[in-house]
Amino acid sequence: MSRTAVILLAAGSGKRMQDSVEDKVLAPIAGSPLFSHSAKAFLKSGVADLYVVVYRDQQQMLELSAYAPTPSLLVRGGKERQDSVMNALSALPADIDYVFIHDCARPLIDPETIKQLHAVVIKCDAVVLAHRVSDTIKLKEVSKGSKLARLKTIDRSKLWAMETPQVFSKALIVKGYAKIAAQKKSVTDDTAAVEAIGHPVALLENEYPNPKLTHPSDLAYIEFLISSR
Repeated sequence: MSRTAVILLAAGSGKRMQDSVEDKVLAPIAGSPLFSHSAKAFLKSGVADLYVVVYRDQQQMLELSAYAPTPSLLVRGGKERQDSVMNALSALPADIDYVFIHDCARPLIDPETIKQLHAVVIKCDAVVLAHRVSDTIKLKEVSKGSKLARLKTIDRSKLWAMETPQVFSKALIVKGYAKIAAQKKSVTDDTAAVEAIGHPVALLENEYPNPKLTHPSDLAYIEFLISSR
């Protein structure tokens, strides 16, 4: 029987929050720390056999441990997001078959969506929660010495914005990150590691808001969404 682990990323520095909160993953949202909303959703989904909580420092580890699902491993994060993911992957037991990777700054993930992702990864080995891009996107090309830019319209029907969770077979994501490390590439999401080895990724379209807490102005919006569910 296959076993699944969930990597809960909580080690980000939150620089863009401009000191509006001491630690964004521990910021109180609708009566609970931001981190706990993701943890509760995964617990309710029932997909996980193991959790890996990636923390930033000793103080944060102590605070997160009070809300960590069980059974959990607590793993120190790295300098960049990809370093934190690789640290977590290295800590996984050999018997893990599938891995969820989730940014805990996205507290609106729901149990039913988690179950859908789990069903897809068993068939496809790689799936990401995503939404279609609705804005018109332009590629800007600036000529040297000019303040004017040439704009090129990108076909938005082909554009998708990546969210988390992103889910993979353990063997696939470990191989992908090994390739990224060997190439000394910088990536901002986990599908990029799978792209590096040429493996296709399934997209599960998310029809519900799943914003990431990035800026101070996001706090009120996310609290509103959680409180109104």
